[in-house]
Amino acid sequence: MAVAFLSTSCRLSKRAFSAAATGTSLPKSWYNIQADLPVPLAPPLHPGELRPCTPDDFAPLFPASLIEQEVSSERYLEIPAEVREVLNLWRPTPLRRASRWEKLLGLPGNVKIFYKYEGGSPSGSHKTNTAVPQVYYNKLAGTKKITTETGAGQWGSALAWSGGQFDLPIEVYQVKVSYEQKPYRKAFIEACGAEIFPSPSTKTAVGSKALEEDPTCPGSLGIAISEAIEACVSSEDAKYALGSVLSHVLMHQTVIGQEAIEQLAGFGEYPDVVVGCTGGGSNFAGIAFPFLGEKLRSEAAKPEIRFLAVEPAACPSLTRGAYAYDFGDTAKLTPLLKAHTLGSSFMPPSVHSGGLRYHAMAPLISHLKELGTIEAQAVQQTAAFDAGSSFFRAEGILPAPEATHAIEGALQEAKAAAAAGKSRVILFNMCGHGHFDMFAWEKYAKGQIEDFVFPEEQLKEALKHVPGLNGVNFPQPP
Repeated sequence: MAVAFLSTSCRLSKRAFSAAATGTSLPKSWYNIQADLPVPLAPPLHPGELRPCTPDDFAPLFPASLIEQEVSSERYLEIPAEVREVLNLWRPTPLRRASRWEKLLGLPGNVKIFYKYEGGSPSGSHKTNTAVPQVYYNKLAGTKKITTETGAGQWGSALAWSGGQFDLPIEVYQVKVSYEQKPYRKAFIEACGAEIFPSPSTKTAVGSKALEEDPTCPGSLGIAISEAIEACVSSEDAKYALGSVLSHVLMHQTVIGQEAIEQLAGFGEYPDVVVGCTGGGSNFAGIAFPFLGEKLRSEAAKPEIRFLAVEPAACPSLTRGAYAYDFGDTAKLTPLLKAHTLGSSFMPPSVHSGGLRYHAMAPLISHLKELGTIEAQAVQQTAAFDAGSSFFRAEGILPAPEATHAIEGALQEAKAAAAAGKSRVILFNMCGHGHFDMFAWEKYAKGQIEDFVFPEEQLKEALKHVPGLNGVNFPQPP
């Protein structure tokens, strides 16, 4: 308890190893950035009729409460007490200054790096922040089973654990390459009482077709989503849950950024740049949206605060994708979403950051990129793992491969500031630990991590079939 009585000058020189050190509490509401957008988000379109979707169009997949959150324009939505009770098992999460890493990097004292650590959740990542409320709302609605997909396994693990909190069965389709690389994710999910299948699987028509076309298919999130949706609509009283991309999912993650605002204030700091890795966009939104909301409302302590989304060069939806209406899955079962996309048929290389191998970015993040309010950067696997390794040696947290991309983004920001002789406060989201990713870290230790650049010709081929590049838009052209 003595830490609470440190003088202000002493406290600011220390790292905050617990929420108590900065007086933080779990937020009582989620922040909805749609209330502060200068231009509204483009609506999802019905895949057959090409009209804006109505709540009824989403009813086969989601309970009404989550559909209402998806389309809400209210700035804050209250977190139910039952959800807060579960989240309180690990939230608030710590915000720390990476002072040992700063020293290892040889940074000057006016370049400071802070990180929010989400690896202390039961599943080891930020994904549990949305899994808990999604299971809760489904349970209230009378759902008997939830189906879902997962890439690296963080989302599948989070939903499986959360299903156990509310006694709701979970069925998971994991991208096959990650399923084979991370066997203990399967063990974790099954320990939670959930079922898990490698995708593509023979359990669905979509999976069987993919295997028929390519028996060695490594899988993709697009295929896994198609399988989970097929399993949902073919089961009685089942619903589907998504771990990223959709607006209500991103909103659930804003507990991260809201806590960070309060915790940084305890250090007497405010960021110049906020960094997060991006696959579908959930952890980046979680750390960035509350700060971005302050900027959009002209309330930011630093009006020029920047936001950097870092993605893998092997799956570069924000930096090389087209901004257009596209399907969210390979079988084209989902509504059309306007987002940065590489094409729903895009098959990314088998990189170790399985959670970042999605062909499209969240519509909200894509929209903000188009408005010029966020920046995007693509990095190679080797650079990301190098950054993650140096962070681990200094700070003692082995990052998930996905998180290494945010670490590399923060590292580049710090180096640029030091080279320019500028003061800079950098905040990034350390979205999960890598304890289930030792296959990848073993490859790194052996010097076997490969860099990938997706060939331009293959990218052009995948984009040929994007509906938004073939006349589909809103409003529809005359």
